Amino acid sequence: MNRWLLAAGVLSLVTTGIHLFAGGPEVHVPLLASSPSPLLQTYVSLLWHATSAILLINSLALLFAAVNGRYRAPLAGAVIAQYLAYAALFIGYGFAYLGSLWNTPQWVAFAVMAAFAAIGARSGTRPASPMAA
Repeated sequence: MNRWLLAAGVLSLVTTGIHLFAGGPEVHVPLLASSPSPLLQTYVSLLWHATSAILLINSLALLFAAVNGRYRAPLAGAVIAQYLAYAALFIGYGFAYLGSLWNTPQWVAFAVMAAFAAIGARSGTRPASPMAA
């Protein structure tokens, strides 16, 4: 069991829960209530729920990588890349449009999860044995 990847996976699950149960009423519902066209309402909901699905899939990938060393590096690497991209987007848009990092603090969680996953991916890597088949 890789504890760093386990921690990243658990934090990712917590983040998924926060997205669903706190972010929904705070962001998704008000966006829908702002009366955009039915097409925009559809896209808002599709993007919201796609984000939920990606967060859940990434959580499961990290948890699987924590217990399965064979796919540890590629699974962790894919999630690390996504979570670093999310952190960069929250930082960039926070600065560009709101003038502060603290109006979009989600970057902290994504950076921490990526860091934990990176430590876990490296700590679980061993040189391949020439005798391994």
